[in-house]
Amino acid sequence: MNEKAKGYLLAVIAAATYGMNPLFALPLYADGMNPDSVLFFRYLFAIPLLGTMIKGRGRDFKVRRSQWLPLVVLGLLVAVSSLTLFEAYNYMDAGIASTILFIYPILVALIMAAVYKEKVTLQTGLCLLLALSGIAMLYQGGDGVTLSLTGTLLVFASALSYAIYIVGVNRPALKEMPTLKVTFYVLLSGVLLFVVRLWMDGTVCLPSQWWLWGNLIALAVFPTAISFLCTTSAIQRIGSTPTAILGALEPLTAIVFGVTIFGERLTARDCMGVTLILVAVTVVVGGGSIAHQLVRFRKMFPRLPLKKRERRNSK
Repeated sequence: MNEKAKGYLLAVIAAATYGMNPLFALPLYADGMNPDSVLFFRYLFAIPLLGTMIKGRGRDFKVRRSQWLPLVVLGLLVAVSSLTLFEAYNYMDAGIASTILFIYPILVALIMAAVYKEKVTLQTGLCLLLALSGIAMLYQGGDGVTLSLTGTLLVFASALSYAIYIVGVNRPALKEMPTLKVTFYVLLSGVLLFVVRLWMDGTVCLPSQWWLWGNLIALAVFPTAISFLCTTSAIQRIGSTPTAILGALEPLTAIVFGVTIFGERLTARDCMGVTLILVAVTVVVGGGSIAHQLVRFRKMFPRLPLKKRERRNSK
């Protein structure tokens, strides 16, 4: 498997595992835990897991002075993105919230084009348009009830933070740092936000049932350690924009769990929105081959030379 194919595969794994957030978080909410407590334990449990993996590979924890600031900023961006998304779950269905979060690829493309002068190709623009159309269809349910404005703004804040993170993690300052180490220090920096918030609040909520600790561990493993590792590694192989667009699988995963496990409603309108997002992902993954086939199809109908066309028109 070549590096580009690995990048696509890692991006898909990252998206699918990040979409597991509602699966493990909603039972904790039902048990009375708040977003700050859930996210504190999620990050706290993921940090030693990544640290063990770093030591297991025989690597050290050294960081250059010039790398500290980017790592801290990225950690805070990830923490803000997680916090605003988890807060949004209190205002709307988790599947829909995770789907609206998918505006972040559009924000990534805009940032890359505006700040780093990355060219937005016709294919990329088409994918973004399809994804945005799918999100628009999911914004309003089949019963005509518009989603919570507060929840929508929270998801937008989450998407913007995550978009800046995706762009930032691909900058030269962190290019030489191993993926494991980047993820470790990003989460270590991010957990500080929840430490401060819980210290100011003065209350840390704990699960009332022993088996719910398994949910916290699962949050640390799947949508945190695995997802962020795969995201960073995918960005290094295929770039920020393709990785972001492949994130369309995040809301699909969340919707599947929301409908099958939590009884959330899925309308025909929702299905149409999901279909548009899937088409966008298909175009990204099969981009090169699709473009090649379109060129071959166009060559089957060559344009007539100018003189022949003029002669035909005169007749």
